[in-house]
Amino acid sequence: MLSASELADRLARNAEAVCRRYLSAGRRIGNYWIVGDVANSKGRSLYVHLTGLRAGKWTDAATGQHGNLLDLIRETCGLVDFRDVADEARHFLSLPQPVPVALREDEDIGSAPANRPAAERARRLFRMSQPLAGTLADRYLRQRGILHASAHASLRFHPCCFYRDLLTGSRTSYPALIAAVTDAAGAITGVHRTWLDKDGDGKAKVEDPRRALGRLLGNAVRFGFPVDGSVPILAAGEGLESMLSLFQVMPGMPMAAALTVNHLTAFVPPPGCQRLYIAADADAAGRHGIEGLSCRAQAFGILPLVIASELGDFNEDLRRLGPDRLTASLRQQLAPPDAMAFLRA
Repeated sequence: MLSASELADRLARNAEAVCRRYLSAGRRIGNYWIVGDVANSKGRSLYVHLTGLRAGKWTDAATGQHGNLLDLIRETCGLVDFRDVADEARHFLSLPQPVPVALREDEDIGSAPANRPAAERARRLFRMSQPLAGTLADRYLRQRGILHASAHASLRFHPCCFYRDLLTGSRTSYPALIAAVTDAAGAITGVHRTWLDKDGDGKAKVEDPRRALGRLLGNAVRFGFPVDGSVPILAAGEGLESMLSLFQVMPGMPMAAALTVNHLTAFVPPPGCQRLYIAADADAAGRHGIEGLSCRAQAFGILPLVIASELGDFNEDLRRLGPDRLTASLRQQLAPPDAMAFLRA
């Protein structure tokens, strides 16, 4: 049976064929394969080296994700266990399987993982997770001052989520907070994973404890949205925990976490939105997201209003300054009718 490094080498020798199979929305430009992201979206953010010593290595310039072609197969197929990644690689390379592979309950005969739409791959991982209440992920959020996260259907917990260190190549599993990324209609298009320390001491001690999978562009993790998705007033921002912190003190206002600055800029406000509060992080990248989303909102005829944290982000405000101070700060920034409607007296 081939080792992981041997599988990666064989895939690298067939790098263009791998890209044509798993990143069919892209195209070859010179010695690179160019595509939007690991969800096989159209665009030019992700590039794969097709030749030379770096053949098979890839980088997404927008998210910072990078790795080899085994990592690419894992991300595009939405696989969790390395055994499944290796099986898919062997299938592509027409190598014998080490053991018979039984069909999973949610797979049909002849339905290869790479051929499933990105939304289906994300739903598969979300289905593998469990309700948040009473889990390590619930405890993690409570330690950060977020007390009612288990009420959100968009948040779940996976007790043993596959993680690969992109720098060392080591593979292991950690508990993880799983957040569903949805479109305006509520359909899951992706997931966001936060790997957690197994002893309950914050995030896992790994190089990159947060990663997204699936189609994020224009979508977000949503809290407090009605079933039809139509809201006249909402708040949108970058970080998951920052937006959950805002919801902690404004539980009546729908919230959307776009997860990255670039995706915040591209967020599509829901139908019927009249005022959009943009949650600002205190850095230059955050200002870029504010400007981009403000322009997008105005193009839709929506009034954009910026709300700023006193410290680094709203979770830091909640933890270090407390909910009363955060509430008082927001009261000075919201439009008076919204302050009366959404903030506790």
